[in-house]
Amino acid sequence: MQYNLTEAIQEHYDLASPYYEKLWGKHLHHGYYQTGEESKEEAAENLIEFLVERAGIREGARVLDVGCGIGGTSAWLSERLGCEVTGITISPIQIRMATEATRHLSNRPTFMLDDANNLSVNGSFDIVWAVEVLSHLYNRGEFFRRMSRLLVHGGRFCEAAWLKEEGLNVRAEDKYIRPIEEGMLVSLPTLSEYKRHIEDNGLRLIYYEDISAKVSKTWDICLDIARDRTLWRLAGQHSKEFINFLKSFKAMRNGFKTGTFRYGVLVAEKP
Repeated sequence: MQYNLTEAIQEHYDLASPYYEKLWGKHLHHGYYQTGEESKEEAAENLIEFLVERAGIREGARVLDVGCGIGGTSAWLSERLGCEVTGITISPIQIRMATEATRHLSNRPTFMLDDANNLSVNGSFDIVWAVEVLSHLYNRGEFFRRMSRLLVHGGRFCEAAWLKEEGLNVRAEDKYIRPIEEGMLVSLPTLSEYKRHIEDNGLRLIYYEDISAKVSKTWDICLDIARDRTLWRLAGQHSKEFINFLKSFKAMRNGFKTGTFRYGVLVAEKP
């Protein structure tokens, strides 16, 4: 089941990434709405800037971008900060798109095919960057173990995470969380789970903030996008997981409204 889900996620992004780029732009993640008036593209870059500031990323840092998508963040870090970026994804189509999109850069990121459940990338990194990735992983403990080895001493792990609220009862889990998890997520973790993984692997949590109120508008926009019949036809031609993913959009918005679904930013440091 776990490997089948990984294959479904790969198939989903192979299939949908070109379409998502047309609908969403080069950044396939939440937007940070400071005023609520930003375009989705501006809000997506706001989130990157927010994370860079909180993680204290310096010019020229060596960055591993886990779940790099179509290369938008990798390109931003390369262009704006002169970072040496390695981006990884399980989607060959995303690798191709990211490589093409950054071909013109003088400081080009490197893109590699890799599965974050069992990281095989080599090297030493100042920053491991993971935005909205870990909820897809069935082997989060192994990810943290391997990730911590890739960080240099003083290096930092920066994550923007989909979370469920602590201490939910069975009824709340079934009503609000399960429909979200059916959208190609293994399970939604709590903040406590991430803290445990961080501590178990010799890292130290130095920053956490819940920014749900600043990113929740993303799902209003996603619901508008999901009304596009072309997207549903695309989903119907392929997998039930893709259809479940589209159905989960409403559940995610409801989760934000009820406080059962959260969006948190974590920064951990390797001493």
